[in-house]
Amino acid sequence: MKPYKIGYTTGVFDLFHVGHLNILKRAKEQCEYLIVGVSTDELVMEYKNKLPVIPHQERFEIVKGIKYVDMVVPQTNRDKFLAWENLQFNVMFVGDDWKGNALFNKLEIKFKNVGVDIVYFPYTIGVSSTIVKEKINI
Repeated sequence: MKPYKIGYTTGVFDLFHVGHLNILKRAKEQCEYLIVGVSTDELVMEYKNKLPVIPHQERFEIVKGIKYVDMVVPQTNRDKFLAWENLQFNVMFVGDDWKGNALFNKLEIKFKNVGVDIVYFPYTIGVSSTIVKEKINI
């Protein structure tokens, strides 16, 4: 029996790599049903001020095809509590590079009040979409 029924994680998932796969695999090991939010191009432009290399619909389909993923939803904003209100997950999975971030400190308090845990996974060292882009000079 897994510790959680419904899990949730989000990401851009641009230039899909082993770090992305690691978080999805680890998340699925902890929950029966995994929902993944894939950031829209507009949202990425809003907070990163750049477009992903791979368009949203293609990133969406890539994540949807991963065996650890049960459901994919577009992430149109960064409000994780609003996502919880819509999806009713028991746990949110996120990379440990966010631990201690003011946004997640507040979210931990809000989630605790409704019985939702946040599980931080170790960041996969040495791989990121930014590193992949640098290697191919994008």
